[in-house]
Amino acid sequence: MSKLFSPIQLKQIKLKNRIVMSPMCMYQSTNKDGHLTPFHYTHYISRAVGQVGLIMLEATAVLPEGRISDQDLGIWSDAHISDLKQLNEQMHTYGSKTGIQLAHAGRKAGIEPPIFAPSAIPFNEQSIKPTEMTSADIQHTIAAFTAAARRAKEANFDMIELHGAHGYLINEFLSPLTNQRTDEYGGNRENRYRFLREIIAAVKAVWHGPLFVRISADEYADGGNTIDDFIYFVNQMKNQGIDLIDCSTGGVVPARIDVYPGYQVRYSDQIKSHAQIMTGAVGLLTNGKQAEDILQQGQADLIFIGRALLRNPYWAKAAADDLGYSLQAPSSYERGWRL
Repeated sequence: MSKLFSPIQLKQIKLKNRIVMSPMCMYQSTNKDGHLTPFHYTHYISRAVGQVGLIMLEATAVLPEGRISDQDLGIWSDAHISDLKQLNEQMHTYGSKTGIQLAHAGRKAGIEPPIFAPSAIPFNEQSIKPTEMTSADIQHTIAAFTAAARRAKEANFDMIELHGAHGYLINEFLSPLTNQRTDEYGGNRENRYRFLREIIAAVKAVWHGPLFVRISADEYADGGNTIDDFIYFVNQMKNQGIDLIDCSTGGVVPARIDVYPGYQVRYSDQIKSHAQIMTGAVGLLTNGKQAEDILQQGQADLIFIGRALLRNPYWAKAAADDLGYSLQAPSSYERGWRL
């Protein structure tokens, strides 16, 4: 039995396979109001037809000022619930489970200022200088994550992922490269974790399904968090009841990254073995044999597919063919999927 196509249980949710559509920003909320457009329905539903086990929506802003661009999806208003619920209904029709990545871009927000961050340090020389968050700003943002989780529940998502990677707001609080605060949210790693700790606690008060966190497990810069720091953070998350760590890297500060097939898998392996928690592997994973090998070696529990699913909505079928596995087709597609 192929492990890639074996089911996995996460709390009350059972995935039919280990294939996850990685959250990828599409910048297609063209009315700049955070709402879905026809593009999103085609984009996500086609991957459900393609038999992806778990479809994660792109980074979805919990506050308007937390958007990576002004065409990002949003979940900062109850007005967003209805369309998201309709999208979920369609994806669920094809047996896919669904997740949403709750996000705040922090100093990397690509909108008109003011933008907000733990410390008033711009990302690079061309970037806007962010406003250092006050204690009131921090509490406002934690409340926004909580409200977004409640809306995600009302929209019938199966899972939530908190975006703590790629140099966005949660990641900015975690990293000593971007967090130079002198209050209880800065300084040692316990204090730098406080913002995420409070978000997780607040979200879990309203959300009882599987909860993931995406991290950047390598900051590619001297003075940044080490793998030992991330194991500490992940152990804290595990103690708070986080179900899976989605292991990405980079984005905290400008950096040159050596990219090659599977270049981030070692981080999911290290986190899984040291913290004894489920992990997801991501990073130039392109074919079924590669994905199967990662799972068989116990380096991850889920395989997050990004660009390969942009190229081919039916990547799961191609992966099944790689492995000689007979993947059940949606009834309308059976004639085309027979070998």
